[in-house]
Amino acid sequence: MSTQTIGIIVNGATGRICSTQHLKNSLVAIRDEGGFAAGEKRALPRPMLVGRTAARLAEVARTYAIPDWTTDLDAALADPAFPVFFDAAATGQRLAVLNKAVAAGKHIYSEKPVVPSVAEGRALLAAAQARGLKHGAVEDKLYLPGFRKLARVLSQGALGRIVSFRLDFGWWVFDGIEAPTQRPSWNYRRATGGGLVLDMFPHWRYVIEGLLGPIRRVAAATSTAVPARVDERGERYQVDVDDTASALVELQSGAFGTILSSWATRVRRDDLLLLQIDGSDGTAIAGLHRCRVQTKAQTPPVANFLLDRDPDVDYRAGWSEIEAEGPRVNSYRAGWEKFLRHLVAGAPLDSDLAAGIRDVAFAEACYRSMAERRWVEVET
Repeated sequence: MSTQTIGIIVNGATGRICSTQHLKNSLVAIRDEGGFAAGEKRALPRPMLVGRTAARLAEVARTYAIPDWTTDLDAALADPAFPVFFDAAATGQRLAVLNKAVAAGKHIYSEKPVVPSVAEGRALLAAAQARGLKHGAVEDKLYLPGFRKLARVLSQGALGRIVSFRLDFGWWVFDGIEAPTQRPSWNYRRATGGGLVLDMFPHWRYVIEGLLGPIRRVAAATSTAVPARVDERGERYQVDVDDTASALVELQSGAFGTILSSWATRVRRDDLLLLQIDGSDGTAIAGLHRCRVQTKAQTPPVANFLLDRDPDVDYRAGWSEIEAEGPRVNSYRAGWEKFLRHLVAGAPLDSDLAAGIRDVAFAEACYRSMAERRWVEVET
């Protein structure tokens, strides 16, 4: 089997997610294993690191034994040995660099949100299609161990007719005053592409539609729970985006569900992210790693509240844990392998730029719903 080396420009290489998930756990891991099978060839990634700070780039390059790195994005885009451009840099700059990459004739793969708006996304997609370029969007959450188990449960029809769902996500992000913050300040500024809905609801779109089918419409509410924060320079600033959001979602199937997401909530649940799906024959609850199911036979016959005493019932009992099937694969690596198979062997890719634009369409519908105080159809 011959090997096809694929030069990949990795923009924003020094960021935490990029250096750990996209490099260490994905591209570098694939490279160190000698590539992977992609049709009749082996696909072998060759990253070129791009960033703003030479010292930090050199450190990442040294850590992962990557000889190619530069602070000159234009020079990287001019190099024919690197036909793929991947962007994981700041959200607010993404559209400009993706357009530049397409103009340079590069295939593109991008972190989310892929674009700031649906209209700009459609223009980018048209430009890529006009040049015959391949394109993909990072949609990693469906490959998490817990959601892979949940997908298997659903594919087996174990839950029967889907009645409803509930997605619960979040934790407390300190403001930098009471304690050091865990998120960068750009997440809390409109000018730099911040906002919880724009950051997280694209994920919820492909998770919900990937597991349960198309979303028809949404009614959403957003708010800013922590209005003032301190940035990386120790300067206080006003938050001008949402850090908390909830949504009522109607699927094309007629089922309804809820989404609760917040960077201003304290956790007392099984995981930082939980998706519960209720069906006529059972219920499944999946987190990042685990998935549990309660069948009809396991469902307790709850009749009413007991107001005079605590019945001391353990409602967490009576659930069966779903075991993993097959080897565990990093969720970001799974996305990379799918994109590179599409690039090398023409394999189908559902997480293309069009899917990334639909992710943004869901976020836009949520913002519009809040602004207009009504149900909003999600663009198709």
